[in-house]
Amino acid sequence: MPKQGITVEACIITEWKKKVGDAVKAGEVLFAYETDKATFECESTEEGELLEIFFANGAEVPVLVNVCAIGKAGEDVARLREEARLPSTALDSPRQPSTALDGPRQPSTALDGPRQPSTAIHGTRVSPRARRTAERHGVDVRTMVGSGPDGRIVEQDVQRAVDEGNCATSAAFAMMKGSGIGGRVRVGDITQSPPTAIDCHRLPPNNARITPSIAIAPSPPPEGCTDTPFTNIRKVIAKAMLASLSSMAQLTNHHSFDASAILSFRAKAKKESKWSGVTLNDVILFAVSRTLPKHRILNANIVGESTLRTFSDVHLGVAIDTERGVMVPNLFKAQTMGLIEISAKVKELAKQAQGGGIRPDVLSGGSFTVTSLGALGVENFTPVINAPQTAILGVGSLVQRVREVGGIMSVYPSMGLSLTYDHRVVDGAPAARFMQDLIEALETFSMPLS
Repeated sequence: MPKQGITVEACIITEWKKKVGDAVKAGEVLFAYETDKATFECESTEEGELLEIFFANGAEVPVLVNVCAIGKAGEDVARLREEARLPSTALDSPRQPSTALDGPRQPSTALDGPRQPSTAIHGTRVSPRARRTAERHGVDVRTMVGSGPDGRIVEQDVQRAVDEGNCATSAAFAMMKGSGIGGRVRVGDITQSPPTAIDCHRLPPNNARITPSIAIAPSPPPEGCTDTPFTNIRKVIAKAMLASLSSMAQLTNHHSFDASAILSFRAKAKKESKWSGVTLNDVILFAVSRTLPKHRILNANIVGESTLRTFSDVHLGVAIDTERGVMVPNLFKAQTMGLIEISAKVKELAKQAQGGGIRPDVLSGGSFTVTSLGALGVENFTPVINAPQTAILGVGSLVQRVREVGGIMSVYPSMGLSLTYDHRVVDGAPAARFMQDLIEALETFSMPLS
């Protein structure tokens, strides 16, 4: 499995382009895979026959682990297969039931490396991560069937049972009438008799004050409706947004400014081939990159719960709308870039993000983010902070407003700006002063086009 950036530890195989027995040439695409933010294709570096596939579609595979074997027909791939066994850091990756894709499994050897110990709960083999997840949700793992090696229950088994409501607490397990020897409760007693189970979603993690209820199995959607599971990227976005809103004291200040200066500049720039690609958003990004160094509390990350890390460089995140969900690549050291360079780089990053081939490293390490909905007619909105940053700027649309100047009413183009900041570390006055400086920079903006 290729390593896409220093922060990526595992990738998910989404589709095999070749099947066992196919001839493979160097440079041909073997399979498609994705990180939590982007999709890629893996090309073969060898030529021969695809002898065996070690991980099926949907499997999460640690980077630098063998996923298949290519060679001459009849060659022994046992060693490669053993080296493809999951290391201890990824034992909780979902594994598909044994199929032809898996091939025969060889006995464990020293090549397996260190294995993370399983915790045995009433005779049930459970990984440590699965055990912690079960405890957090108040779930009894004895009601589950493991998908890990040798039937081991892994974290995904627990999470799947919780998401589907197909699980029971220890108290509910104790109340069940078992059909096994001596009245023992078997898995079939739970899966075949839903009325005796407990809905995990309605129980506190500590099993306190448990009230029995019926675990309702997922039902098909009503006529005319379609159920679409979240993609991996959508899951990541959902988790990040919820974590951001639940862990920060977010407050938004709404402002507007006279956009006459930047509109005038844009009109002149369109006539010059060198500058014609520069947009109003590019101008705003340029102005933000020059204003932030004077307001470092907003050009910062929160480390842990009580440490503020400020940056001397502006690593400016730009929210990009893609079919797979919003992505935020970063312009590193944006304060050193010229306006044309910022404009070109943003377009390049947008193309990569929308094409699904952006490098994961570009999607992390930002110090401040700008997001825009102005092109969609949104005047003002409340952007959600891109944790662990301390603030985010939302850019709204242009609106014609009226004001009095010297006793005369005049119309001017107004643009909305919304600054959301973490009130735990940023007070209202410093946030307002940043916006004052940014608005002044935009209302007086000018730049030679030579």
